[in-house]
Amino acid sequence: MTITHSPAASATRQTPSPVTTARQKDRNLADPSYQAFFLLRTVFTVAPILFGLDKYFHVLVNWDRYLAPDLVAHLPWSAHELMYAVGAIEILAGLIVAVRPRFGGYLVAAWLAGIIVNLLLIPGFYDVALRDFGLFVGALALARLATAFAPAPHRVRARS
Repeated sequence: MTITHSPAASATRQTPSPVTTARQKDRNLADPSYQAFFLLRTVFTVAPILFGLDKYFHVLVNWDRYLAPDLVAHLPWSAHELMYAVGAIEILAGLIVAVRPRFGGYLVAAWLAGIIVNLLLIPGFYDVALRDFGLFVGALALARLATAFAPAPHRVRARS
C-alpha cells in the first residue's frame, strides 16, 4: 500500500501550530535522549565560560602551569599572556554551544583534542589528559545528539 501526500497537505505540515509545538516540547522533556542532549548542552555551555573566565582570575587553579613548556618556548607570548587568549576562546566556544550546539559540539571537541595533545607533552599530566578525553567524547556526543534536537537552521531558497 502506497501513501501519497498532496502538496497542500505538505504545506500545512511545515508550520506546526503552537499546540503541536508545545506537545512536542513536553514529549522531548520526557525523552531520555533529549535529557542527555539538554545536560550535555548545558554543561558544555557553562563549563567553558566559567573556565574561560577563570583564565583571567586564577581562582580555581594557576592555569599557566597547564601549558607545555616546549610549546610556550616556541611562541612569542608568555604562558600567562597565552592563557588570556585561551580564556577568550573558551568563553566564545561556550557561547557557540549555547546558540549552535550542532557546530559547537564539534568545535569544543576539536579544542579538547588540542588540550589533550598539549597535556601529553607535560610529564605528570596524563590523568588530566585522560579526563579531557572523556570530555572530548562527551562533546562529540553532544554534536551527534544536536542533529536530532537542535537541527541546523533552514536555508531560504530563492524562487525562480
